[in-house]
Amino acid sequence: MIEPYERKTNYYETDQMAIIHHSNYVRYLEEARLYYMEQFGLPYRYVEEQGILIPVLGVSVEYKKSIVYGDTIVVQQWIDSFSPVKFSMCYEIRNKETGELHATATSKHCFVDKNLSPIRLRKGYPQIYEKFKSAAEQDREALDRRKKEQ
Repeated sequence: MIEPYERKTNYYETDQMAIIHHSNYVRYLEEARLYYMEQFGLPYRYVEEQGILIPVLGVSVEYKKSIVYGDTIVVQQWIDSFSPVKFSMCYEIRNKETGELHATATSKHCFVDKNLSPIRLRKGYPQIYEKFKSAAEQDREALDRRKKEQ
């Protein structure tokens, strides 16, 4: 499984209640997803240079406990499902120091060209397809190991 994404929260991300505003969680997911892609050898800039865009089809976040200014969070991210035309990711956002779970989330994506027409990675971009497929398989194996350990 890819290393989790880590970041410290910023003051400007807080709301009037002095907690991190809920809209920032989606930003954290995107940051984690781009970090994830870099880790398996597909920086998003490179993917775009190949003519591939990866729009978000949907995002769902379940908030468990508020994050506050100054917390360092760790976002564990993994591919939940993958096909040549779309994929979904899962995320857990935790406090680095305490390990407390702040949120769980999912995001769904597809692959399109610059005209926003759907593309099949396996056919048009086999090297990129293989990297995504390999990452998804590694994630599945790591999740299976974690389940057995519990």
